[in-house]
Amino acid sequence: MSEVRKPVLYVVVCAAGVAGGVGELIAAAQAEGWQVGVVATPQAMGFIDAEAITAQTGYPIRSAWRRPGEPRPLPDPEAIVVSPATFNTVNKWALGISDTLALGILCESYGWGIPVAVQPCLSAAQAAHPAYEQSLARLRAMGVRVAEFVPGAYSWTRALELLRD
Repeated sequence: MSEVRKPVLYVVVCAAGVAGGVGELIAAAQAEGWQVGVVATPQAMGFIDAEAITAQTGYPIRSAWRRPGEPRPLPDPEAIVVSPATFNTVNKWALGISDTLALGILCESYGWGIPVAVQPCLSAAQAAHPAYEQSLARLRAMGVRVAEFVPGAYSWTRALELLRD
C-alpha cells in the first residue's frame, strides 16, 4: 500500500523579534496535515533555532540559493505562509525585488498560482509609512491573503487560517 503524500507548505521566516516562535506555526500546520519546509531570510537565521526546526520538519532550512546541479532539498509547495513578515520583506516582495532566496520564492509564487498568506510583524511606526500600505495593496491585488497587523499582538496561526478562508 502506498503512502498518501501530504501537501507541502513553505513557511517563510523573516528577521523579526518573534521569529524564534516559528515552531508554533510549524506544529499547527503539521497538525492540519501539512508537510512543512522552512525558508528563512539570511538575517532570520540568527533569530531561529535551525537545529530544532530541522528536527521538527525533517528538512534543512533553506536560506541561500543552491548551486547548479545540487538536488532540491524541498518538494514544491502547494501553499506558502510568510510569518513573521517584516517591513523590508513586504516592501521588496511587492516591488518584485528578489535579492534573497526567500524573496525569490515569494516573487515566483505569483506565477505558480498557489495560495500565499502573510502575517506582518513590524512596528507601528513602520506600518504608518505610506510605502507599506501601497505594498500591501499590491500584494492583495496579486491574490496574497494578508492578515491584519495588530501592534503588540502576534498570531502564529492567523496566516495559516487565511489559507482555509
